[in-house]
Amino acid sequence: MTTPGTTRRGLLATLGGAALAGSAGAALAGCSDDDKPASKAATATVPFYGTHQAGIATPAQDRLAFATYDLTVSGSVEENRAALRSLLQQWTAAAAAMAQGKPVPGDNTNPAAPPADTGEAYGLAPANLTITLGLGPSLFDDRFGLAAHRPAALADLPKLPPENLDPERSGGDLAIQACADDPIVAFHVIRNLARIGRGTVVMRWSQLGFGNATGNGGGKETPRNLMGFKDGTRNIAGDDKALMDGHVWVGSETDQPWMRGGSYLVARRIRMRIEAWDRDFLSDQEDVFGRAKYTGAPLTGRKETDQPDFSAKKAGGEPVIPAGAHIRLAAHENNAGLRILRRGYSFTDGIVPATGELDAGLFFIAYQKDPRKQFVPLQTRLGAHDALNEYIQHVGSGLFACPPAPAAAGKHWAEELLA
Repeated sequence: MTTPGTTRRGLLATLGGAALAGSAGAALAGCSDDDKPASKAATATVPFYGTHQAGIATPAQDRLAFATYDLTVSGSVEENRAALRSLLQQWTAAAAAMAQGKPVPGDNTNPAAPPADTGEAYGLAPANLTITLGLGPSLFDDRFGLAAHRPAALADLPKLPPENLDPERSGGDLAIQACADDPIVAFHVIRNLARIGRGTVVMRWSQLGFGNATGNGGGKETPRNLMGFKDGTRNIAGDDKALMDGHVWVGSETDQPWMRGGSYLVARRIRMRIEAWDRDFLSDQEDVFGRAKYTGAPLTGRKETDQPDFSAKKAGGEPVIPAGAHIRLAAHENNAGLRILRRGYSFTDGIVPATGELDAGLFFIAYQKDPRKQFVPLQTRLGAHDALNEYIQHVGSGLFACPPAPAAAGKHWAEELLA
């Protein structure tokens, strides 16, 4: 979180230190070494150009670097729009290069000038890097003359319990989600885009996140959150075309044609009251989630993939899966078929100064066709009845429209919007 007097240089240094401190082993493993060639997974790339932006349907990578940026333009509408178009052209070219494991384009050899690329990812493989752009509601104001092009689905989120949002960890004109199997590769993206945008944008807030490491079971087991439970068992699979078209990709129903093939991103920074959770009985923890902690099975089954039986009763007549269990309230069967695509990453950011407790939890990212009809009603239901609310609080938030991907080299993000 930025505070008065914090410089952008200081913020980037802090973020860089956090990424390095949390991932020294991973970074060393990714460095060039003649005796230890990079693994096939590390050298893998995800296509940048196409129909949909990468990083949505893409299987979740190990690491996340998420940042939002505010534009600082102060000219006429025409001048501001030209500055925004130029920024997105530069960002697109840089993102396309980084997604291939290449340096940011530009002069990187002139000893009398700063290099175009900051260099911390030089020599590292792309590690399945994806870079996803989002446009915030605040972008569609009088500065750029875009008010008439704001999608109805990009309506500001209402107050959604249990939240106590920090305005310095919420909102933003633009958002970048960078995901990779190497933390340095992911962080390199948000750092370099901030550098490219200097004079046009400033970073508003950022979040680093982590999941299961690929070399330690990642991709084989459903990730666990910091409460120790498997997280995302019944998630939409990115390769399920029917579910993606039905719940995630924006289609002809939109009021803004430039959003067709895109999706809407909701980000929530959810702090967990880990110390209180760690003192709770195992049976209570399992009742909160509606699943067995170690196997991930629903309380009515034996395996993680077993379908929950929400009608099952105990001998005394109480439901086996409690009425306030997270799995019951979030299930599409109990929400008129409502589904979202989630990408969750754990985070830990030191302690909360006022309490001395860990500042840790889940950075929750959800993609959908229309947040008004998906995230908002789902979170309203969870906020009112979820037993998990005793142990969590939403402290940061963002809503962004993610347009389709640039179709080919020479095209740029949101080109149709800014045409």
